Formats: sequence, structure tokens, C-alpha cells
Amino acid sequence: MDRIGLVVHEGKPVARAAAQRVRDWAGARGLPCTDIDVWSESDARRPAHEEAALAGNPDLVVTVGGDGTFLRGARVAAAAGALVLGVDVGRVGFLTEVEVDRLEEALQMVLDGDVVLDARMMLTMRASRPLALPGGMDALLRFGRGPALPSPAVRPGPADEDGWGVPLDVLALNDVVFEKLARDRQASLALYVDGRLFASYSADALVVSTATGSTAYSFAAGGPVLSPDLEALVFTPVAPHMVFNRSLVLSAKHRIGVLVLGRSGQVAVSVDGQLRGVLEPGDWVTVYGAAQRSELVRLDEPHFLDRVRSRFGLSDARAAVADGEAPMVHDPMRALPPDLAHPGPTAG
Repeated sequence: MDRIGLVVHEGKPVARAAAQRVRDWAGARGLPCTDIDVWSESDARRPAHEEAALAGNPDLVVTVGGDGTFLRGARVAAAAGALVLGVDVGRVGFLTEVEVDRLEEALQMVLDGDVVLDARMMLTMRASRPLALPGGMDALLRFGRGPALPSPAVRPGPADEDGWGVPLDVLALNDVVFEKLARDRQASLALYVDGRLFASYSADALVVSTATGSTAYSFAAGGPVLSPDLEALVFTPVAPHMVFNRSLVLSAKHRIGVLVLGRSGQVAVSVDGQLRGVLEPGDWVTVYGAAQRSELVRLDEPHFLDRVRSRFGLSDARAAVADGEAPMVHDPMRALPPDLAHPGPTAG
């Protein structure tokens, strides 16, 4: 670890205090530590590559806040090819790893290489045209949310290969959301899987998420919870005007296309909660797994369902509890037999 980037939720005093501890720890070891992606009234937000470059392309990005702050940091970390460590001062975090009281211990573990790297699938997009925001929206978006991100640039290389659209320089760790822009106009969207029509929806929104994002907007809309080590696409409609309102779970080898139908209202495209463009009737976007993964720092092997149990405050059924108390761990201490150590079909 040669350089640290720091992304802070400046609205929380506990986050500001924890961030100063990161700076002090880095300074005591001669490690440069640069604040990045800082929301201010005077500075517009920049593309991730620019933010990473201005921070000296850190090889560790530390976020201090909740999951929203973590997503801001993960965007910059992906551009720099850096690890990302989340310090939790939020309320319902699935991505942040470290409690504030273990902050210095966690940083030292990263420096010593005594951590677990949790690689997560990300999403990227191609579109019929580069995304853009209509004039006048920036002032509205800044209210209570900080400056808006710029629309994603076109990735280097051929702009449009045989009609497959322009590749957009954007990565999503959680989700890509297509939602109606006006309250009185539904989003009318056709959903394609690998180029074949699955269904057309009139809905408030359609969510395409990773397994990591399955506990975010997709879950709130009734979608399933997926283990984050799965490489999968989760499609969830939000308030669709049709009988079939279920989610789809597809392997990462598939691609999901969304076409805005002719009489639809305008459709906003958000990436990890940040509005990045507006689609008009006839526009389309394809969402698919990115070649790049996000590298999350964990202090030990993650137990995802423990986090689900605690974050959602799960309680056991009264009838079950009346029949006996369940131990937190049910696992013999002896070595695993071969079929449990390597479950599933054998290769061959």
C-alpha cells in the first residue's frame, strides 16, 4: 500500500472524526492520503478516472460513511484498479466492513496484507447513443444530493460495432435502474434477454442488479436476496401494470436489453443511485457483466447471511423458539468430509 484515497460522508461528525484518524494513521507511516470525490457547492463532480488521477491513483480507497459513501468510493477505486475498504458509520450497511473502533487495526491489517479480498461482479452498458441529461436538471438534482455526476463518456475503441451500440465508460457495483421521469407518465419498456423479447412492461421502474445489489433497490421492490459471490443478473420490475411481477435471476453470461417504447414517457437511467442520463422513446440500453471486478477488503472470510440477519433485524418464529433454542452455529469441529468440503457436481 503506497497511497490512500479517502471518501467521507461530510454530513456526519462521527465520519469526519474517523476520517481524521485515517489521515493521522497514514501520516505516521509516511503514506500519502488524499481526500477524493468531495461534494462541495463550488466544485462539480468529475468522472471517476479524473478523480482517481487527481488523488494520485491510490491503491487503497477508504470510505467513511454508509453504503452510499461506499458506492462513491468503489466508483473511484474501480477506475484506479484499487482495493476499497468501507468504514461503517451508517444504519443499514451491507458493503461497509469495519466498525469505527477497529479502524486503525483494519488499516494495519491491509498494510500487512493480512486481509481477505472479496471480488464482486460489476455491470457495464452499451447504448444506442451516449447518455445525456436534459438542460435544467442539474440544479434540481443538486438539492440535498450534492453535485450531479457527468454523463458517462464513450469507452475507447470502436464507437458502434455492427449496431451493438456505443460502449459507455461506466461501472455499477449494485444496479442500473430505468425509471419514469415524470410522475404522471409510466415508463413503457421492452425487456430483451440476449436479443430476444421477454416481455413489455408499463411500470414505475425496472431494476437490473448484481448479486451484491440484490439487497438494495431490487430487494425493496420485492426481489430475491442472492449470495454476493454469485455472478448473476437480477431483473426486478417496480410496480408493473401486469400480472407477472416477479424477478428474473440470470447467469452472468446473459445480457439484458431495455428499449423505450414509442409512447412512453422519458426514462431516467441511474447507476448505483446516481442519475447518469435520460432516454427518449426509441432509445435502448444493454446491461451486462463487466470484465472488471470490484475488490472489497474484508478482515476475515465474509459470512453474508449473518449480515442479512443483523441488518434486517431477523427474528425467529415464536413457534420454533417455543420448541427449543437454536444455536448460532451448527457445525462439528472436525474436518469436513470430501463431499461437504467440495459440494456440487464434480468436473469431468
